[in-house]
Amino acid sequence: MNLKLIILLFFCTFTTFSQQRNYDSITIEEIKIDSASIRAIHVLKDASLIFASSNGLIGSVSPISNELKIQKIVYDTIVPHFRSITSNGKCTYALSVENPALLYKYCNDNLNIVYKEEHPNVFYDAMAFFDEQNGIAMGDPTEDCLSVIITRDGGNSWKKLSCEVLPKTEDGEAAFAASNGNIAISGTNAWLVTGGKRARVFHTPDMGFTWKVYNTPIVEGGQMTGIFSVDFYDSKNGIIFGGDWSKKDKNTANKAITNDDGKTWKLIADGEGPGYKSCVQYVPNTNGKEIFAVGFTGISFSNDGGHSWKKVSSEAYYTIRFVNKNVAWLAGNNKVGKLILE
Repeated sequence: MNLKLIILLFFCTFTTFSQQRNYDSITIEEIKIDSASIRAIHVLKDASLIFASSNGLIGSVSPISNELKIQKIVYDTIVPHFRSITSNGKCTYALSVENPALLYKYCNDNLNIVYKEEHPNVFYDAMAFFDEQNGIAMGDPTEDCLSVIITRDGGNSWKKLSCEVLPKTEDGEAAFAASNGNIAISGTNAWLVTGGKRARVFHTPDMGFTWKVYNTPIVEGGQMTGIFSVDFYDSKNGIIFGGDWSKKDKNTANKAITNDDGKTWKLIADGEGPGYKSCVQYVPNTNGKEIFAVGFTGISFSNDGGHSWKKVSSEAYYTIRFVNKNVAWLAGNNKVGKLILE
């Protein structure tokens, strides 16, 4: 190895190390929203936030002024309880949880219902788009598979997948509508996560045409155990987070990573770092190293891919989504927040 190469390797190593960020605390600009439990948020291309709440509110927040706009939704005397919201870049879609499940399309100040499902067990948990035309939403089983609905025409119509296409769920296996975080998207891949009696990852590589399911080491077997959130940095590397909602401080078997597109999972920081969290997200443009996990017990941060963690805030938030590596939106009970990393 010549001297020039040694110097170059040293420089690259030093540069990587010097760019590693660390925080003892974080800054959050909080915006109050009365009587609204908010678990469903989505960041638009212009960095603004859209959100949907438990009491039928759909709203937006400006990225510059933090100006708040809210619309109240009522359907035939029913005030929808929203846990899912997304956008395909043109229109906003919000999906209510319980019977009847109602999927609203909000576009150019027009509001329409584009999907309705009636069933005693219907309960939808999360929703996302692959691209402008193709979207997916998932919910608890009404038969012997997850409820998965797909759009292939930009959200104008949605169709529920047959259980003949999907892997079978097991008795007591469902999902948690904790943060609109049960779905992760990377390219044409989607990963859906479950909890309860089983904590598994359902994967489609082709936007819902074919599926496989994989076991995980996350705690399972109880009514409130399992995976509450998933995120993928790219098509290979991802993280799942959850735990036992009834034992929020328990920090064993509650977080794991994969580097083979979800086929196998390895526990990280087991018995260390945070316990139960409702949402986990990679920080963009940090090579999969920086991760935030939020929940009722506060906000935790990792700068080494999840192997070690630091609590950076005691503020309770249910969900988080990043605008870029320095700004994220959060939401919780009666509030949304803007996280600033400096």
